[in-house]
Amino acid sequence: MRFRIFSKSTKGGKIVSRIPCQLCPHHCQLDLDEIGFCRARMNKADQIIDLNYGMVTAIALDPIEKKPLRHFFPGSKILSVGSYGCNLRCQFCQNYEISMVGADQAQGRQMTPQGLASNAMRLVGEGNIGLAYTYNEPLVGYEFVRDCAKEVKKNGMKNVLVTNGCFCETTVREILTNIDALNIDLKAFNEKFYQKINGDLETVKQTIKIANENCHVEVTTLIIPGENDSEEEMRALSQWLSRVGKNIPLHITRFFPSYKMLDQKATDVAKVYHLADVAREVLEFVYVGNC
Repeated sequence: MRFRIFSKSTKGGKIVSRIPCQLCPHHCQLDLDEIGFCRARMNKADQIIDLNYGMVTAIALDPIEKKPLRHFFPGSKILSVGSYGCNLRCQFCQNYEISMVGADQAQGRQMTPQGLASNAMRLVGEGNIGLAYTYNEPLVGYEFVRDCAKEVKKNGMKNVLVTNGCFCETTVREILTNIDALNIDLKAFNEKFYQKINGDLETVKQTIKIANENCHVEVTTLIIPGENDSEEEMRALSQWLSRVGKNIPLHITRFFPSYKMLDQKATDVAKVYHLADVAREVLEFVYVGNC
């Protein structure tokens, strides 16, 4: 993606260009060689580039249910890859070692879209159906996901995107061209929670709506004690989701202490099952995970 120069600023007595990254609601306006909030995008020579392009920090052949996807080729496997960076700041992140670091700390290896597609093809005999972009927030590396997805499609395989969904409409519509299924994190159903993690609830809701019009979608909500675990919030979330699509599967998962929330207790199992029952009042498919 190349964007026009947005404004000018003074740096060291010189006039330098500032360019807005238009990928997500942060719209970081970056000086030359400046890195954005997500730690994965940079203004390089008046062009916003994908700084983590080709950097693979995690790769594994996973069951499709681990994404989690329950209604998309159940029983199959999918080659899953991650890089580094994220445009949110979840204090409870399970993959903070890669999502919360930048190029100076990330460890991995460089891989090409063609190389990843070839690896995916070689694993067909083990049940692999394609490539999943996951682990960190994959869309901060939009260009790499886009290029990999095109290669995977050329080989007749499937593309799966696991995302927080906090991205601008243009970004979402463009990437969906080659995506077959998504799992989108709907982290809560209150704006105050999203403000804490530097996100935007309305943007995520918009992403779910757009994705549901274009491909297979499943949604995940992690239940955190005292944050998003009220019956009222789950009822509002599930009622809204049912209006988007009553048959959209909802995965309700249990929080375990992690990252900067090590002092928090794990979610009570009974609470998770109760909230799942609340969601089932209006949704056809509700699944409980990590219990």
